[in-house]
Amino acid sequence: MFVDQARIMIKAGDGGDGAVSFHREKYVAAGGPDGGDGGKGGDIVFQADDNFSTLIDFRYQKKYTAQRGENGSSRRCTGKSAPDLIIRVPRGTVVRESKTGRIMADLSTDEPQVLAKGGKGGKGNMHFATSTRQIPRFAKPGFPGESFEVTLELKMLADVGLVGFPNVGKSTLISVVSAAKPKIANYHFTTLTPVLGMVRVAEEQSFVMADIPGLIEGASEGVGLGHDFLRHIERCRLILHIVDVSGSEGRDPIQDYEAIQQELERFHAELAERPQIVAGNKCDIADPEQVERFRSYITEKGLPFYEISAAAAQGTKNLMQAAAAMLQTLPPILRYEPEAPTAEELEANARGKFEIEVENGIYFVHAPWLEPILRTVNMDDYSSLQYFQRVLRSSGIIDALEEKGITEGDTVNILGLEFDFVP
Repeated sequence: MFVDQARIMIKAGDGGDGAVSFHREKYVAAGGPDGGDGGKGGDIVFQADDNFSTLIDFRYQKKYTAQRGENGSSRRCTGKSAPDLIIRVPRGTVVRESKTGRIMADLSTDEPQVLAKGGKGGKGNMHFATSTRQIPRFAKPGFPGESFEVTLELKMLADVGLVGFPNVGKSTLISVVSAAKPKIANYHFTTLTPVLGMVRVAEEQSFVMADIPGLIEGASEGVGLGHDFLRHIERCRLILHIVDVSGSEGRDPIQDYEAIQQELERFHAELAERPQIVAGNKCDIADPEQVERFRSYITEKGLPFYEISAAAAQGTKNLMQAAAAMLQTLPPILRYEPEAPTAEELEANARGKFEIEVENGIYFVHAPWLEPILRTVNMDDYSSLQYFQRVLRSSGIIDALEEKGITEGDTVNILGLEFDFVP
């Protein structure tokens, strides 16, 4: 099964929590705090791998989570950082953030791409000792790792893309000029998946050609197979349009050409303007007058036209040499540049964002980022409570509660923890 789109959830590892610990050793009085820092969480890393040609594995595993960093420990020992989680995808995969559609990475090179960064480790209590607070019984939690829902879209890397109606001879042509061995039969949609072939025209000159499954009228709107595979033409530097000039399918060659051009334009306007060579196939069984009529139509458009018979390997060498010569003048294969997060995304993921709701006299504070902090707060220790109060004050939560009209003694609920408000 050929799968070229998938949607998955990626979650980088959270940082480990800082430790609350005090030095204990014989003959050493008042050793002081020695809680170490937490380790860093693992990153989510995408890597292009030529051993993969489809995204089918992502149909069965939808969530990828990196390991959490280890917590700090006593004797000022820092927790171990978690290993990165490497996700291998076919070369040419474009990763988009699902909600906004922004491009996060284009896996067209061997360079690994970090798409979700692991959280930093929290500070141990050894960092919070002062002349007035010599026994800090609190530490900082690890920061959460980044998480995204992403869409993977495979856009094949090919210099030349073969387009045309089904059964016009595209698969036959690529099997003749390269080592590719697509399935060939006399019925529509023999080719169900894109096929790549390496075409060598000289000792040190070659290019990659893609046989795109047959397009039909309405492909850009989801008719037939073309809607699923039009995306694979987007990267092609040159389009090789194959037309059956013999009319063996009972269609007019000019109408075939116009129909495919309309589908390319509807899918992506720039595709119709892409450099193009038109090849009239099955010329050995075509009426010479019909071939000449089609040739005149194409040359009037200013496009190069070549007569070929893919089955008999006639004219195919000249066609490939012409394609190679045109490629020498064209820019390299399209690479998609990562896009920066939008202001809305940055605001949504900002640490310190919160909401306050008042219900039955209770002030509910919704702030998910406070959850790891609450884990490390010792409610029986005065200095720990002071630290928690400073967090609420510096984040603006206390000011927001006062704007809502809270008074001393009112109940505050933060993630299930209830306490009386003291200004």
